[in-house]
Amino acid sequence: MLSQAQQKYESQVLPAKRGDIYDKNGNILATSNKVYNVILDCKTVNSDEDYVEPTIRALNEVLGIDEETVRSLLADSRTSQSQYQVLTKQLSMDKKKEFEKYKAEDEDSGLTKAQAKERANIKGVWFEEDYLRSYPFNETACDTIGFALDRDVADIGLEGYYNSTLTGVDGRQYGYINDDSDVEQTIIAAVNGKSIQTSIDIGAQQIVEKYVNGFKEAMGAKNIGVIVENPSTGEIIAMDGGDRYDLNNPRDLSKYYTEEEITGMSSDDKIDALNELWRNFCVSDTFEPGSTIKPFTVATGLEIGALKGDETYYCGGSLQIDEWEIKCISYDNGGHGQQNLTQVMENSCNVALMQIGLAIGPEEFCKYQSIFGFGQYTGIDLPGEAVGILQSPDGMIKTDLATNSFGQNFNVTMLQLATGFCSLINGGDYYEPHLVKAIQDENGNVIQTIDPVLEKKTISKETSDKLKSYMYSVVQNGSGRYAQVEGYDIGGKTGTAEKLPRGENKNVVSFIGYAPQENPEIMIYVVIDEPNAPDQSATSSLISQLASDIMAEAFPYLNITKTPAE
Repeated sequence: MLSQAQQKYESQVLPAKRGDIYDKNGNILATSNKVYNVILDCKTVNSDEDYVEPTIRALNEVLGIDEETVRSLLADSRTSQSQYQVLTKQLSMDKKKEFEKYKAEDEDSGLTKAQAKERANIKGVWFEEDYLRSYPFNETACDTIGFALDRDVADIGLEGYYNSTLTGVDGRQYGYINDDSDVEQTIIAAVNGKSIQTSIDIGAQQIVEKYVNGFKEAMGAKNIGVIVENPSTGEIIAMDGGDRYDLNNPRDLSKYYTEEEITGMSSDDKIDALNELWRNFCVSDTFEPGSTIKPFTVATGLEIGALKGDETYYCGGSLQIDEWEIKCISYDNGGHGQQNLTQVMENSCNVALMQIGLAIGPEEFCKYQSIFGFGQYTGIDLPGEAVGILQSPDGMIKTDLATNSFGQNFNVTMLQLATGFCSLINGGDYYEPHLVKAIQDENGNVIQTIDPVLEKKTISKETSDKLKSYMYSVVQNGSGRYAQVEGYDIGGKTGTAEKLPRGENKNVVSFIGYAPQENPEIMIYVVIDEPNAPDQSATSSLISQLASDIMAEAFPYLNITKTPAE
């Protein structure tokens, strides 16, 4: 038994591996690769002068560590208690093996006797295991996946929301040891984190981002968001939430700022810039939805009996409400004239929608806003969700109700509108949107399946069928005709919302659609915030074309049902 004087207590962390993130097809979106911290035991190296030069030379020649740095650390340790020093972090396994091979070479390896003796005197260098988070697809789906700052620290995206699931529990190796013996050594094994399988299809995500990137290069915009969702489950298939950044280097601002601008930033400025870069537009930003809200207004009228479906409306280009003249998009052309509900939706007529809104009344209108999920958290498994701003029925005057009916003067998130819209087209079932389908153990076994959550019924199937007939006509004959894709029956609605302050030609333009017309299998929602166009209010063709380009490639890839051949 060693005396206490001969013993020293040593403890070493055995790091846990953070769980992986997969797409729906098993492609790795985030993983952790084993790396090593290089530790120098200064006391051991200094214990024999024959150890110093061979050790310094090996660290320099094999690992590229500056020899003056090592000499300085060894010198400092002679007058201090600093025995262990971290020379470098995140060394690859290949470099570790190269160092160990170098150290182990002897005369049998072709070295001279002097060289072999020198290699035998390499002492006091050891490798501490760690893990480095890696994202094989770099910036793809960055807003959704998020990133981990450490093995157990993450705030953004799925990495942040599921941090406690993905994080394991470190183990530990400890005991009383000396240079020759391990005494009562104890090892508590690490428990690796669990992995998550998402509903994201990385192929569909890449298609979405390709066309968004193309639009940004050709025209540009303040922001662009896209959500692709399964309307029958609430599963998010693809989500593009704004600015791109490399998940492997998330603090790199060079793509959006010059070197001079970055140098001139204060710490707070950099934090603000990074938070803006990491922000998910689809989840965290709110805006006035514009005409994509019109199907919801019509649905409310049908559900409460304020509409029967056979109504007609006359549009002369504007509607006088109290002292206010509220214009339709047809104002400069003298109005849409007499229209039925199908034509109202095809033409996106504000005058007709205002009359419908007034017929519904503030109480029922606000009640159904809540039923559709506006002004509430959707429950998406992502951090940073916003709730939007709605008006109260108590304070809602006629002009408020009129403008709310066509999507102005209240705010929603993309996710809220997309989720509510899915219930309009699937027969009235409101599913909680979600991104994770299953939790797996470290061996890939499913230990928890996350089933779709049906939260409520929003409308009847009869109302849903009527709405789909209107929206099919929008794409076939109306404002959404540029969204057509050969071989697919598509329905949808365009939207343009004038941003505050009014009159500055700053708009949010959008298209929301689905396919096929019967039993929709997919929903797509595209929003462009302030497109770089001379007249932003006349960009419905641009937004519809962007949506069409995405759908034309994504639908065959996702095997969406085509129109039956006649």
